[in-house]
Amino acid sequence: MWLTNSSIGRKVIMSVTGLALILFLTFHGSMNVVALFSKDAYNMICELLGANWYAVVATLGLAALALLHIVYAFILTWQNRKARGNSSYAVTDKPEKVEWASQNMLVLGIIICLGLCLHLFNFWYNMMFAELMHWENLAHSPSDGFAWIVETFSNPVFVVLYVIWLFALWFHLTHGFWSAMQTLGWSGKLWLNRWKCIGFIYVTLLMLMFLVVVLAFAFKCAPSLCCAGA
Repeated sequence: MWLTNSSIGRKVIMSVTGLALILFLTFHGSMNVVALFSKDAYNMICELLGANWYAVVATLGLAALALLHIVYAFILTWQNRKARGNSSYAVTDKPEKVEWASQNMLVLGIIICLGLCLHLFNFWYNMMFAELMHWENLAHSPSDGFAWIVETFSNPVFVVLYVIWLFALWFHLTHGFWSAMQTLGWSGKLWLNRWKCIGFIYVTLLMLMFLVVVLAFAFKCAPSLCCAGA
């Protein structure tokens, strides 16, 4: 099958899964912003997306998308390095027109994977997984997502790691967005720069949604903390 056996097919898989993950991040970021204003509203969303069958199915689907994206990213990187062979060591000057993110996608990808593991440990492990396992001896209820946010971002180490993760995501996605459009054939000479501009604005706003939540809880200046008496 050309999708899995050809370089172009693998790039299409990378593009489709990447755009799907951006859509998920949009939903996730919008959900997180709710925590800034209302503890009860955010926990209501967490309870709705708890260990219900539809949430579990969606989580498995999301995990499959992420796994496909990561696996094919490493396959394509390995193939590109193999194709260059010894010539990759012959050039010492970096091409002027190649973006920094494009040259360092593997490094960014590793940082993003490590950040994802940290995020899953802090939230998914203590919430959905804990609810599925019926754990009762946790510091907070698995459905009390607000409490887990407060606890996580009261730790300065986690705050710094999340900020680094979000910056890595920003670099990765601003390049990945227009690159996906180009791979899918939705980008001509005119639209390439337009997609770059749209992607830059969209991804920047998306990452700001996450960053504002991290910093607001880190510095205890979220309106919902005042309302909760924290």
